Amino acid sequence: MSGDTYLRSILRKYDIDVDGARAAGNTIYPVIQNWGRSYLVKAEFSGSLAKGTGVNLGTDADIFISVSSTTPGTLADLYETLFNAVTQSGYTARRQNVSIGTAVNGYKIDLVPGKRQSQHGNSHSLYKSRSNSWTLTNINTHINHVKGSNRADEIRMAKIWRQLHNLDFPSFYLEMAVIDSLRYATVGNLSANFHKVLQFFRDNLPSTRYVDPANSNNIISDDLNATQKAAVSDQARSSLNQQTWGGVVW
Repeated sequence: MSGDTYLRSILRKYDIDVDGARAAGNTIYPVIQNWGRSYLVKAEFSGSLAKGTGVNLGTDADIFISVSSTTPGTLADLYETLFNAVTQSGYTARRQNVSIGTAVNGYKIDLVPGKRQSQHGNSHSLYKSRSNSWTLTNINTHINHVKGSNRADEIRMAKIWRQLHNLDFPSFYLEMAVIDSLRYATVGNLSANFHKVLQFFRDNLPSTRYVDPANSNNIISDDLNATQKAAVSDQARSSLNQQTWGGVVW
């Protein structure tokens, strides 16, 4: 079996059930609607589901929740009241960095609340619970950046690799690094391209700086500290030393 054939079988193994994930998102929408009331601008699928980079080892669907710039209270209030609304509706919720994680009908759903910067446009302020701070971003810019790269297969493979090896590597950071590593690579050569990705993670990830394309003040690569970056690099080195792809992803 060729490397490409094996890796494509792994992609199929971890295919996400898009219809099921969307149905689960639609199931929890009334909770979002009741929470946001008249301040709710929209709630839409974002993240890997919108980018085409999802795998069933991680979150099944991200829902970005946009509320009006006139919504009262702080960003922390926005985050906490959404958490409370989810739990009071009978769902188990967990606080993540910028999202509230929950499960709906067996699907893992992340809810990301954001307050519009103004009454127009897609720039939003997000609360960062880990640092009790906030950041400005544009989810549509992120989606377009990834979808326009034509690297969905390699990104999905990197996410599978991340999950199987229990690495802390935020998804948009991973996506940016994969795209960067394949800047001049031929589209479709999955085995050769994923090898390039692992080489880049090994040699360049710890020292490469990534800036949010939607906000130059948001340094995406700061989402991991030096120890966490070294863990990704070390695992990439170990994976490259394997004799077959079966020792890298399975």
